[in-house]
Amino acid sequence: MTVPEQDILRIAPPPTSGTERLYVREVVSGFGTTLRHFFTSFGQGKVFPGKNTTRALQYPEERREDLPVEEGGINASNFRGVHRLNRDEEGRVKCVACMMCPTICPANCIHIVAEESPWDDREKYPKKFEIDELRCIFCGMCEEACPVDAIELTPEYDITGQSRQEMIFDKEKLLHVYDVTIDKKPM
Repeated sequence: MTVPEQDILRIAPPPTSGTERLYVREVVSGFGTTLRHFFTSFGQGKVFPGKNTTRALQYPEERREDLPVEEGGINASNFRGVHRLNRDEEGRVKCVACMMCPTICPANCIHIVAEESPWDDREKYPKKFEIDELRCIFCGMCEEACPVDAIELTPEYDITGQSRQEMIFDKEKLLHVYDVTIDKKPM
């Protein structure tokens, strides 16, 4: 069905001047905003001419743990490191393979294969538990979703690997992280 010509409303944009076409006013306005922020910071003592106030951390000689929280040290409310899989009192993996962590994970980096548990206190346990640490965004949602506190994020952040496969942490590697970080309070 075609629309009759008299029902069509034609709208023409307003004509632009030469300065509007060159965006001169917008560039000057943006530069003015930048200068206003600079001088506001300068007046508050945040910017000192000739002195660099933002100092880079000289890793690995300087570590975040050694700094006070005000200067960028580790703070429990804003830092998450590598994962660990906790053990129960008997030394077994604490996970009950409920599949909450892979379901809630926005990066889809957790993979669990469940199996019937040989123990009487739970129905199933993870036969296979893997976390791709390179794909993980360290959001902490897996930690929040776990009903038995089996998975936690530790304060350890200096993990390395020579290949992508080394950065896929399986159940044994995650339990080893627990054994190494058992004295450290998780975030």
